[in-house]
Amino acid sequence: MSCPDCTTGGFLPGESTGTLSTQGAYFAPAPALPGDSEVPKHVVLLLTDAFGLPLKNCKIIADNLAKRLKCDVWIPDYFAGYPLLPVDHLVLPDRAGVKFGVLGWLRLITKALPHLPAFWASRPSVVDDRLAKFIVAIKEEKKYEKIGTVGYCFGGSVAVRFGATDLVQSVVICHPGGCTIAQAKAIKVPAAWVCAEDDFTFGKSLRTKVEAIFAKREGTSQFVDYEFRDYKGTVHGFAARPNLSLPDIKEAHEKAFEQTVEWFQKTLSV
Repeated sequence: MSCPDCTTGGFLPGESTGTLSTQGAYFAPAPALPGDSEVPKHVVLLLTDAFGLPLKNCKIIADNLAKRLKCDVWIPDYFAGYPLLPVDHLVLPDRAGVKFGVLGWLRLITKALPHLPAFWASRPSVVDDRLAKFIVAIKEEKKYEKIGTVGYCFGGSVAVRFGATDLVQSVVICHPGGCTIAQAKAIKVPAAWVCAEDDFTFGKSLRTKVEAIFAKREGTSQFVDYEFRDYKGTVHGFAARPNLSLPDIKEAHEKAFEQTVEWFQKTLSV
């Protein structure tokens, strides 16, 4: 799904260094270390927001994750070349507490109308099937043993759903674009949650209920490792497309990245 905050944010500095694969996915390889011929046994999939691969932010984050985690990072094109929103819809974000307003809604609707076919073509059943096939293909080709997924906004919702499957072993969910209680209950792998203070689609009430689901499992056979971190002053989208001119938002974005790195180091590298 998309929401008003899905069209906000800024561009990350720098240029991507990875490549596009024959499947149309972006590939950021593990850094080559002198004398190290061992192929990484784990991999991370970055699941994008509504802007998909055309927005360079996801590629830069993938490059940085590959360097820090010393593993391959892939960005599958689950939009099949037709992301939900074009990059020129990107605008600077508001801080937490700033309301979108009627004019904001009208602006969003005007932007979204030409892209209605893309929304239908990227409904959950279609996206999940594309991603499942991609995972099977790279596992067969690369012989990965553990797969982690980090999802932002739209991708956060996808990560929630895949946390209930046997296809991945760890998930990081950044301000998901939609999540139900039933979907949260179905997650069966370690899950880290990157939470905005002011989030249109993952508000405080839902966030509290979801954390309670994981806490209730403690001491039972259904327990999986989890964590929830809240980032003060932030809005939906800050982990993927922050306004770096705002010092507190820049800091929150960087800390969210570190949370992601630490989570995968903890859950994939053992």
